[in-house]
Amino acid sequence: MAIVSSPLDFRRTARSRLPRFLFEYADGGAGAEMTLRANVDDLQRIGLRQRVLRDVADIDLSANLLGARRPLPLALGPIGIGGMFRRRGELQAARAATAAGLPFTLSTVGLCSLQEVRAATSGPLWFQLYVIRDRAFMADLIATAKTQGAEALVFTVDMPVPGSRYRDAHAGMAGPHAPLRRLAQAIGRPGWAWDVGLRGRPHQLGNLAPVLGQASGMSDYMGWLGANFDPSIAWADIGWLRAAWDGPLIIKGVLDPDDARAAVDAGADAIVVSNHGGRQLDGASSTAKALPAIADAVGERVAVLADSGVRTGLDVVRMLALGADGVLLGRAWLYALATDGETGVATLIALIEKEMRVAMALTGVNSIAQIDRSILLEG
Repeated sequence: MAIVSSPLDFRRTARSRLPRFLFEYADGGAGAEMTLRANVDDLQRIGLRQRVLRDVADIDLSANLLGARRPLPLALGPIGIGGMFRRRGELQAARAATAAGLPFTLSTVGLCSLQEVRAATSGPLWFQLYVIRDRAFMADLIATAKTQGAEALVFTVDMPVPGSRYRDAHAGMAGPHAPLRRLAQAIGRPGWAWDVGLRGRPHQLGNLAPVLGQASGMSDYMGWLGANFDPSIAWADIGWLRAAWDGPLIIKGVLDPDDARAAVDAGADAIVVSNHGGRQLDGASSTAKALPAIADAVGERVAVLADSGVRTGLDVVRMLALGADGVLLGRAWLYALATDGETGVATLIALIEKEMRVAMALTGVNSIAQIDRSILLEG
């Protein structure tokens, strides 16, 4: 059993347990991965102002997220094919989120369907929707999300086309002879092969089964992404989405203040400042650098959430200080899931909570509402 004392420990263990194609898919970014690295580096460079004798005996980490009081200002963000990283992985992550009182966001391209996730947990469920050419199918997904009690719709807008992710071709996720390369790698990871490869079936994209069929799998996933995203989407189309979904609407993938204002004008209830974890436009701004201006522009009108580069509880506090109302975890929970399933994700959440509590005590704040730019070192 791997010793985990920090959220950062999960990545190392995940690498040793996953077939290479899966680890590189999760870990990689677009192009030369400059934005991927900047997300982490820019966030970790942000200094915190240590204060003393501030009476931090009582610290409250709870916060409002989209009108609901949560124990932490966190949600598990959407990740495609999460079910390949542990047996029925989306179910395990959703149960861990539910136990912690946090929302779990199911990706359109998760292995587990909305129905399967809802049957496994009654906790807060958000659903992430991509821009899809087939509007009728989008409408069907939205209707299913309503039926299954999804509390919010997370509409990802920064992927009109897939980014250039070169690691995928080198590792066997895509490219020549990809199925054979994936099979060879799976044989070299017998623990994963037994848990996911054999016992984790079906390896289909649950929410896409109505259009791909019950035999859909990894090859369908890569092909479907390229063929079905709609680059013609524009702000005017958000009106159709807003009419189809009457619950909280979160626009995810905003990096520019003008786009943030447009999202609010289009009817968004919240935005996610995000560059898709550095997986789309290499050279785009890191979230840490983009967040303050966006929070200043729209923070009084809508909830501002953030992701990309967040690995620890200290990173969460930094994002909140930069202007976020809440944070979506991405790779952090996927590494934890690959390491120890539901228990790993629960451990990650507990570690992040502990780190947040320490950071708040040492910066002299007692509640999430008190975290702002006053706790940051100038420069």
